[in-house]
Amino acid sequence: MWVKPVVLQGRYVRLEPLTAAHAPLWAKHHEPELFAYMSRGAPQAGDVAGYEEYIEYLNDEPGRMNWAIRVGEDFAGRISYVGITEAHRKLEIGTFIVRPYQGTFVNPESKYLMLRHAIEDLGAIRVQFTVDVRNERSQRAMEKLGAVREGVLRKAAITPDGHIRDSVVYSITDDDWPRVKAGLEARLGYELESR
Repeated sequence: MWVKPVVLQGRYVRLEPLTAAHAPLWAKHHEPELFAYMSRGAPQAGDVAGYEEYIEYLNDEPGRMNWAIRVGEDFAGRISYVGITEAHRKLEIGTFIVRPYQGTFVNPESKYLMLRHAIEDLGAIRVQFTVDVRNERSQRAMEKLGAVREGVLRKAAITPDGHIRDSVVYSITDDDWPRVKAGLEARLGYELESR
């Protein structure tokens, strides 16, 4: 696969390949309502075993690579590349942030690390984000990130609870990246030293 499971280190967060070892940390933050807009549903149970199964399910999906978002020793969420298509040099980023870290530096720095890795290291020319049209908070986050809203895909997916979902599509291309990168570095108040 074009994408390899590497560790991405920022000033505030560390992204490490998601494994069953992260299950106890994620289960500690279990809140079923946080999965309401997730296209892949939620763990069957909110205990460690439920999260182990959920992580295995995510990691077994073809064309997907998952990372745990860590702040110190704590688990702050999960971020993934999905729809990885090397032939067209494109992929999508999906994110799940646990409640204590929502609205903090976690989302912008995690996205910064993933975008930088995709565009600068892997040579991606397009990074896409797909947001449930009902999730206004995520739409605002995409716009603050600097992603371009491309439109709404009507009846794009059926969620695990049976809801027929419309999805808002955003993207950042390699042409957009210098502007987005500068904005994120200013927002985070830093430039990463050498990688």
